[in-house]
Amino acid sequence: MPTVVTLDAGGTNFVFGAMRDGKPITEPLTMPSSAHDLDLCLGTLLKGFRQIIDSLEEPPVAISFAFPGPADYRNGIIGGYLPNFPSFRDGVALGPMLEAEFGIPVFINNDADLFAYGEAMGGALQRINRRLEEMGVEKRYRNLLGYTFGTGFGFGFVMDGKLNLGDNSCVETFCLKHRDMADCIVEDGVAIRAVKRVYKELSGDERELEPYDIFRIAEGDMEGDKCAAQESFATLGRVAGDAMATAATLMDGIVVIGGGLTGAAKYFMPALLDEMRSSIKTLSGDTLSRVQMKVYNLDDDAEFKAFAKGNSRKLKVYGSDREICYDPEKRIGVTLSNIGASAAVSLGAYLYAIDNI
Repeated sequence: MPTVVTLDAGGTNFVFGAMRDGKPITEPLTMPSSAHDLDLCLGTLLKGFRQIIDSLEEPPVAISFAFPGPADYRNGIIGGYLPNFPSFRDGVALGPMLEAEFGIPVFINNDADLFAYGEAMGGALQRINRRLEEMGVEKRYRNLLGYTFGTGFGFGFVMDGKLNLGDNSCVETFCLKHRDMADCIVEDGVAIRAVKRVYKELSGDERELEPYDIFRIAEGDMEGDKCAAQESFATLGRVAGDAMATAATLMDGIVVIGGGLTGAAKYFMPALLDEMRSSIKTLSGDTLSRVQMKVYNLDDDAEFKAFAKGNSRKLKVYGSDREICYDPEKRIGVTLSNIGASAAVSLGAYLYAIDNI
């Protein structure tokens, strides 16, 4: 199997590695990203990739990695509003530079896009379809909406096994309207900063707490306002569910969630599902489901069984004695990543390179 060199590009550290057959084959190599200094940052990238390549028993076929923030990914150019990489804001031809240096193809994508691709090709989508097959269900799912809950509200979409990059490398939902604050972006309600802000507003607690601290308060394992802590995650769930309802209505696929905040899913998932299952009205007074498909929690065993069963019945073919099976229930599901966001991103980067060389 071919080898692909990878990178986890964070604002603080770069973590270099290599994969073969979808699995890591080197120990992670961590270096400070020095994101404030362009020359130092680019020098670190060259040094890190060279060190990994020199350690391999066979030459790699490509370099593939995720880079946070906006970019012209198809052309390997990083630029625009990059809070974690301010030195890249004027535009850096990173892909062409690396291709010239190492003589192999270089693929750069958004981390949430690669998360979605990894989950579609080797994670949640495969897991769900495999379980449906084991239950004797014919229906299979081909589309996946991947979300990451962490520093931001990342999104990627895979349709029929293809990563949808759009015409401008800009398939995003972070900039949709916030459910409760129409002048703000939804990411301000679905991110680490949102949990911290809402807890502080509800509790009056002036400590500088992280989401894990707030989760411990919600669990009763740390001093603080337990109700406010639980509500801070529930608020995130409602805001996220509102944005997901819009995306799922347009794209019609399985929703998978990963990222650092998923450890608090017990507090945000009920509110998220309630929001996706909510109603909307017409001017004539009719009430419709917010999402036209029935939404199931695929991590709940009873709900998964109902999701698999559907509502099939026999339908007579007019003018003949034939009958066919008809299931009028349109349905999708929401699940948490069980391979983890980092592993899904790495797998997505590897598979994207293999598919495109």
